[in-house]
Amino acid sequence: MAQVIDTRAEPQAALSRAMDVLGRGLPVAIPTETVYGLAADATNPAAIARIYETKGRPRFNPLIAHVADLAMAERHARFDPLSRRLAEAFWPGPLTLVLPGRPDSPIHSLARAGLDTIGLRVPTGFAHRLIAAFDRPLAAPSANTSGRISPTTAAHVTADLGDRIELILDGGPAGVGLESTILKVVDGTVHLLRPGGLNISEIEALTGSPVIRPKGAGATIEAPGMLASHYAPEAGVRLNATEVRPGEALIRFGGRALPGEAKASIVLDLSPSGDLREAAANLFGFMQQADATGAGSIAFSSIPATGLGEAINDRLERAAAPRN
Repeated sequence: MAQVIDTRAEPQAALSRAMDVLGRGLPVAIPTETVYGLAADATNPAAIARIYETKGRPRFNPLIAHVADLAMAERHARFDPLSRRLAEAFWPGPLTLVLPGRPDSPIHSLARAGLDTIGLRVPTGFAHRLIAAFDRPLAAPSANTSGRISPTTAAHVTADLGDRIELILDGGPAGVGLESTILKVVDGTVHLLRPGGLNISEIEALTGSPVIRPKGAGATIEAPGMLASHYAPEAGVRLNATEVRPGEALIRFGGRALPGEAKASIVLDLSPSGDLREAAANLFGFMQQADATGAGSIAFSSIPATGLGEAINDRLERAAAPRN
């Protein structure tokens, strides 16, 4: 079973132990402000392969490379003026930029899933300190079995991957609770590849132009989280429920009770006050709780699609999608 070290109580021990494990080409579960990541040296193909093996992740699904700052990012990718402006405004934070990779970047093609682009992000907190000390990008998808619910606490990681990895760093609950927003600039226009923890309205306020949303299914996989079925619990998922079936788990929003919830296996409210930021932070943790009841299905009441609600609904639609 993995060793767990609290980064708040023992920051230096956590840093030293993580540096050792990463240096041996093994993955480490790390806290970030979005969700917990399964991090490994992005320049080491054996280390990257261990991420894929540990998660059971399809090789065609690329990994985000986490870097310490814009200067490190520029060593691995080419920035157009608009991408640089976005990085300067929102890094460190829950923003990933998909950029053309530099030919001399040591980030291995396995992390890019063979693409000529690379997704880069600068996280906050202990993850930022670890990357700066390691002085190499860390590939770090969410620290969970591929396609399942993303972890927002160290306990979630332990329950899922604790017998498959050597070290888990505990930084407390993830503050954002959703993966990063992923953007790609094409011909001076910002395109959304995945909604996430950075509100699209903030991006549009900065650029003064609308962000282009993807058009329908079947898009090329350019970034994590674009698979049709993703973030899925063991239970089935039923969206926009207006009533609760006997034995279902219910996850509602805004303090609104649903008919039949007295017979639910569990009732959770993402935000009784209707705060979408609170709902985002609670989403994956509540899905874990609901799934743990053993209910055959989880019913979700409707959630507004504005602001962070766009990202929440994206995760729920992928969780509810048909599974292979």
